[in-house]
Amino acid sequence: MSTYYSEDHEWIKVEGDIGTVGISDYAQNALGDIVFVELPDVGASFSKGDDAAVVESVKAASDVYAPIGGEVIETNGTLEDAPETVNADSGGAGWFFKMKIADASELENLMDEAAYKTFCDGL
Repeated sequence: MSTYYSEDHEWIKVEGDIGTVGISDYAQNALGDIVFVELPDVGASFSKGDDAAVVESVKAASDVYAPIGGEVIETNGTLEDAPETVNADSGGAGWFFKMKIADASELENLMDEAAYKTFCDGL
């Protein structure tokens, strides 16, 4: 399984033609205590960069963008009742949705973990 990161602080973990999407630890730290998550509908299709979900914290509301294009095949319903899961485990149990990847070549424009760390260090 490979993990890629966007400049908007989303991650996507890829296994075969399925990508699991969430926000990075950097993003959840910047947002603060997360109080609400709005997930996309299963069956929704997104292009790279489309607004796919919304996360609200005590500080602000923020869009979660699709890091690549694809169709949503599953959402993390746990987040509706326990949005704080994103703060506790943003890279694991705090995932937002899974998508069937439309074009795997779009992953080439994302960063690996080392490049993302360097990117965040420069912010």
